[in-house]
Amino acid sequence: MKDDRKSGLGDLVQKAIYLGIGVANFAAERAGTALVELRQQAQKLADEMVKRGEMNVDEARRFVDDIVKNAQQPSVTTDDVPKRSEPRQIEIVTDDEDKDVEELRKKVQSLQDELRNLNNQ
Repeated sequence: MKDDRKSGLGDLVQKAIYLGIGVANFAAERAGTALVELRQQAQKLADEMVKRGEMNVDEARRFVDDIVKNAQQPSVTTDDVPKRSEPRQIEIVTDDEDKDVEELRKKVQSLQDELRNLNNQ
């Protein structure tokens, strides 16, 4: 009887280990997919800004790299961050307002939402 219990406990421990490895693998795959999507969205925004002459190619490359690098950094604990009711607002200021500005604002908001989602995962 004792051997049966030892065997059952060993199986349970082995299953728990496999479950932990599976969960970790799933989380890594999901984070990798989200990071790829974030990079693609940031690249589209940077390409648009280069096309409009708002930044050059080197600035666009650094912009995308910075966004991805910030997304990869571990989340800060809530104890270290002052409480805010809303996220910090980013304002896009241009000399001539046109319909593309609103589209850029939406893209920036989308990127902020994606970063917030990544930090909460």
